[in-house]
Amino acid sequence: MEEKVIKLVEWLREEVKKAGLNGLIVGISGGIDSAVVTHLIKRAFPDNSLGVIMPCKSNPKDQEDALKVVKSSGINYMTVDLTKTHDTLFSSIENKLKEKNEWKEEVARMGDANTRARLRMTTLYAIANNYGYLVAGTDNAAEWHTGYFTKYGDGGVDLVPLVHFTKGEVRELAKVLGVPEDIITKAPSAGLWEGQTDENEMGTTYDMIDKYLKGEEIPEKDRVIIEKMHKRSEHKRRLASAPPKF
Repeated sequence: MEEKVIKLVEWLREEVKKAGLNGLIVGISGGIDSAVVTHLIKRAFPDNSLGVIMPCKSNPKDQEDALKVVKSSGINYMTVDLTKTHDTLFSSIENKLKEKNEWKEEVARMGDANTRARLRMTTLYAIANNYGYLVAGTDNAAEWHTGYFTKYGDGGVDLVPLVHFTKGEVRELAKVLGVPEDIITKAPSAGLWEGQTDENEMGTTYDMIDKYLKGEEIPEKDRVIIEKMHKRSEHKRRLASAPPKF
């Protein structure tokens, strides 16, 4: 993993050079994936990297964990609280839909959560524009394969350094990079709502997804869930569909 860290750092530097830009920015959630990317971009650009903590109706513990990542990596950082921004935007949408009697309460929670993710993306790009930075994403191989990310939210990035690493491999990278142990062992969560965890929402585990990606045998029920998620999320892994030239 030490060798892979070196290669990842070299790749990050090369991508920024090719883009003709200055450095890298990442959103720090307090989870392991963003912690690993934070450490990587700090190594790649010690003086031109930035972590952004973006609470939005978030569990205060997530912000505490994000600050642990800041301390362990030594990265420059800022905090932008998006709670009021989200309230203003989403309540306006809700009110307009209710005026038309077309508000659907049963899907509102996911719409709310995805809006948070897209506000974070917008925030990162606004700050990146100021510094001349590329936006580094945090999705790992399991999340990318299953589509467990918000389209144009946490999936709206310039670089995906962890896209070929399983969740287990991300943990190994974290140990090599010096990510705090309690971040490494923390239950994965997108922080979409109170008590939300990735594995409960997906209906399978990262361990099962990792095994599937490695071609190992897994229970049929897990295989079906993983393949269904992959098929359903195909649109997330490509640019907007265009018709053929007529």
